[in-house]
Amino acid sequence: MSSVKNVIQDSYKLMLLKDYLRTAIKEAGFSEVDIQKTPTGTRVGLHVTRPGIVIGRKGSGIRDLTKVLEKDFGLKSPQISVIEIPRPELEPSVMCNRMSQHLARGTAFRRAVMWTLQTIMEAGAMGVQITISGKLRGERSSFEKHSKGILPRAGYQAGIVVSEDIVHVETKMGLIGIRIRIAKKERFVPEFEMKARKAEPKKVVTEEKEVLDESQIDHTKPRTESEEVELEEKLIEKVETFEEVEEELK
Repeated sequence: MSSVKNVIQDSYKLMLLKDYLRTAIKEAGFSEVDIQKTPTGTRVGLHVTRPGIVIGRKGSGIRDLTKVLEKDFGLKSPQISVIEIPRPELEPSVMCNRMSQHLARGTAFRRAVMWTLQTIMEAGAMGVQITISGKLRGERSSFEKHSKGILPRAGYQAGIVVSEDIVHVETKMGLIGIRIRIAKKERFVPEFEMKARKAEPKKVVTEEKEVLDESQIDHTKPRTESEEVELEEKLIEKVETFEEVEEELK
């Protein structure tokens, strides 16, 4: 088999794997997967918002997932590592999944768009663009594009700063596509900037360990993505759309 066919086949398997993980560990807030082939096997890095759901009780979730990856996807001796996402609101795949759940629950698409834009910008994004297409209002398909902040469209910076993801959701009206592009400030590299070298502070390591008791644990924090979406639905109802603002100005 030629090298071109190998690349195509590997890309196709990776696409199928991402589709499976997006559904299998949806409640864990799946973002992306990294695969590295080693002489002893395959390293699989899963980027999620809630690692505990993937690991499972006493590692049962990892063991079951390892068997699936080895049997169904042909990965040789997969070694899974779970990586927690520090700021899930800046991950396009996570926000695409949350927005798709809102639309599947019957939330008006413009309210979902406005809420997602606001959430991403408040998390510290440099810019965001959301494109939604499909049968939004009636039988005829249409699309809308909403943006906030600064979002590079082309060039070297756009390839580094901007990350995007696309997801499709089935609603009563039909199939709707969602595309979210997010520009992150920390990836932006200004041209011709002189940076002074700062002395790094010395790290002091002590033997004291902080122990959390039950009173310090926040039990009100959502444990799964579905619980997160349910809490957001109450807040989305308060979001004003362009149509409501126009009615108030009349």
